[in-house]
Amino acid sequence: MDAAFKYHCLNPIAKVGLDKFKDNFVKTDNVEEAEGILVRSASMHEMTFSDKLLVIARAGAGVNNIPLDICAQKGIVVFNTPGANANGVKELVIAGMLLASRDVVGGINWALSQKDNPDIAKAAEKEKKKFAGTEIQDKKLGIIGLGAIGVKVANVAKHMGMEVYGYDPYVSVDAAWNLSRDVKHVLNVDEIYENCDIITIHVPLMDATKGMINKEAIDKMKDGVILLNFARDLLMDEKAVLEGIKEGKVRKYVSDFPNPTTAGQEGCIVIPHLGASTEESEDNCAKMAVKEMMDYLENGNIKNSVNYPNCDMGVCVKAGRVAIFHKNVTNMIAKFTSTFGDKGINISDLTNKSKGEVAYTMLDVETAVTEEIVKTLENIEGVFRVRVVK
Repeated sequence: MDAAFKYHCLNPIAKVGLDKFKDNFVKTDNVEEAEGILVRSASMHEMTFSDKLLVIARAGAGVNNIPLDICAQKGIVVFNTPGANANGVKELVIAGMLLASRDVVGGINWALSQKDNPDIAKAAEKEKKKFAGTEIQDKKLGIIGLGAIGVKVANVAKHMGMEVYGYDPYVSVDAAWNLSRDVKHVLNVDEIYENCDIITIHVPLMDATKGMINKEAIDKMKDGVILLNFARDLLMDEKAVLEGIKEGKVRKYVSDFPNPTTAGQEGCIVIPHLGASTEESEDNCAKMAVKEMMDYLENGNIKNSVNYPNCDMGVCVKAGRVAIFHKNVTNMIAKFTSTFGDKGINISDLTNKSKGEVAYTMLDVETAVTEEIVKTLENIEGVFRVRVVK
């Protein structure tokens, strides 16, 4: 049997995912001895990482609970599972649109308040006009962020008869292929603010996106706009949203992130973070996270990392494979190859990829990699970590 790898789960991970591990992967309760960690929402910012730790796989899309820069400097690859929970979130976004447009929640609350009224049916006929709402067909939907979720929302909205505007200056080729040709792809987000009746946001939380829906943005929007947030609460300046509700600018705010600012506030529909909390989404995320971890630990391949570039050299059929994590600076490849050349070791294949300030190099060699070579590589300035894969 191949050498065993140990993994630790910081959160409960769906069994259907863990069952995908091969026999040479062993679960451990001791995080200090784990080469891999599977995590969902547990915060890792205060953790001290063992030198044994090689990979963290987040069973979900957001990685705000993981210290990415620290992991990058230690040569710890962090994966997420983009798209695995997209359908679950998409369905709740559509539900949120309907709840806000038709004031279903207001109607339900009224019915609850009348539960002891024997004439509730008669009273309903008089009161229902307060909750009548509007239909979403022919309304303009603006989607900020055309990733896995945004594209699915756009395509469903088109089938529901909406006019869809999409904004994403970094839309991927895959997303573009999957996006309905009827979606109007705008190049300036102000077009969404100024034209759309309903706006939903689906971008990652970064310094550039934090609070992007602020007073200035809301002031540009149509009166009575509906805002949906199933991405991250900090993307919205929620105090500005509440002010917009008071002024009549914002008709409804639907959020999947409960907090003291919005919970129970007039005009807010706050959902307890249910977006990806479906059995199917959790299963899909677990299976993808396990697959990513296995391929990396066994072969050194990286797919869907958030702190290192994608890199795939398949299965090594040579005597050895070494993976090097290093700064993205000039002359590194020459130093690596000369290290092997000085020892008379032939390199049969080499791949180098970079992502921002970091880079990842994999080399397949025709002689097993020795500890001496590893030490020489580790002593090269700018190298974070050297890992012998085979």
